[in-house]
Amino acid sequence: MHSSNESVPAGLTARTARSARSGRSGRVARRRGLLLASALLAGVTMVASAGVASARPVGAGPLAGVSVAGAGQGARVVLPAPTGPHQVGTVSLHLVDTSRADPWVASQPFRELMVTIRYPARDAARYPLAPQLPAGVAAAFPAQYLNADGVPLDKVDWAATLTHDHQGAPVDRSGGPLPVVLYSPGAGDPAALNSTMADDLASQGYLVVSIDHTYEAPAVEFPGGRVVTSVMRQQAAAVGSDPVKLTALLRKLVAVRVADTRFVLDQLDALAAGHNPDAEQRQLPRGLLGALDPNRIGMFGQSGGGFTAAQAMHDDPRIKAAADLDGLLGYVGDDSDPANPGTAATDGLDRPMLLMGSQGDDHHTNPSWGALWQHSTGWHRDLTLSGSTETTYTDKESMLPQIARQLNLPPATVTDALGTIPPERAVAAERAYLTSFFDRWLRGQDDHLLDHPSAAYPDVQFVR
Repeated sequence: MHSSNESVPAGLTARTARSARSGRSGRVARRRGLLLASALLAGVTMVASAGVASARPVGAGPLAGVSVAGAGQGARVVLPAPTGPHQVGTVSLHLVDTSRADPWVASQPFRELMVTIRYPARDAARYPLAPQLPAGVAAAFPAQYLNADGVPLDKVDWAATLTHDHQGAPVDRSGGPLPVVLYSPGAGDPAALNSTMADDLASQGYLVVSIDHTYEAPAVEFPGGRVVTSVMRQQAAAVGSDPVKLTALLRKLVAVRVADTRFVLDQLDALAAGHNPDAEQRQLPRGLLGALDPNRIGMFGQSGGGFTAAQAMHDDPRIKAAADLDGLLGYVGDDSDPANPGTAATDGLDRPMLLMGSQGDDHHTNPSWGALWQHSTGWHRDLTLSGSTETTYTDKESMLPQIARQLNLPPATVTDALGTIPPERAVAAERAYLTSFFDRWLRGQDDHLLDHPSAAYPDVQFVR
């Protein structure tokens, strides 16, 4: 989504010029790099107006002077309900890595993260539903989020959207230790922007851990209402159109995300062993300590998060299977650029890897995906979702049509951002194939959906 007060394509999933490549002629294509690339290489200048690209220092109070549209006014959306047999519980943890300074803010002697854990729950109806965005993040969102896709962000009540997760509900441990799936969002996105997939996997019996990458995400809220906003954007603005600096920035971004992921894995090891890793030692939901199986961990991500998932699995053997939802595997802004691939692509992977691309994107057209395909010895599959874009793999697939109807936005607002696939079909296909993938490789339950095309999901194309 492009905000009304910004001239920049945003997030690290920036919109690019129209592509004449096969399967994308006549519509706006997206580069699934990590952002900037297309914006910066095109010479677009990021505007750091007052309050837009600022960062609250660690230790500051709640973000001041920012409010959501009319405090309860504006367009409201409803997220799709999970399809699994379990109720869903949730808790957020404050994790502090004292072994490294924050890579984005030199004055911070340690790295802080917030992660959201979702899990199968019992007696959940007695517990309140969690919002999609914490209050402080919702307040900051209209000014901080760049990827607006034509939506006037201040006309949406971001604080009103609820997930289907019940805060603090007890963990359902009737099925034994829970397999784990980590989620990393698109670069510049909040992790909450894929609540739909995280909720659904938890309803299927997974413990899902969504990671917010501090100082890269638009805003992150810590306990006590302390909110910090993006610093990475300012560093991106300083890169200009220099391709060498751009590559260096993208390498830094992915390296930070992989380090964040590996630190979270350490904290999950502690949680599995019965230790509370929360920095404040806040009370955890009943049954969460010792609930997860540290030997069955998978990861998925969208756009830059897909790169993160693949690279983290390459670097850390604790991740047994990974899925990349339309993310480049190279430090470039153009998916047709063969330069600077990541080591996940050049070395290949020896564990299961699922690629799911948008319309026209696969390992034949994307050099970094092609390198992964060529060098991987583990099971790998390449699927394309017809009529989709990169953004189809986020909550915007269901949110944007609702917002457009309520605000009377032009139809092109939706089709330019999301493509032509009906939202309900896109969401159903993403859920089915992602669950099938993790069931196969973390649970040993194979429904054979990934073996061949299915009449139940005609929009999913198997790439040979």
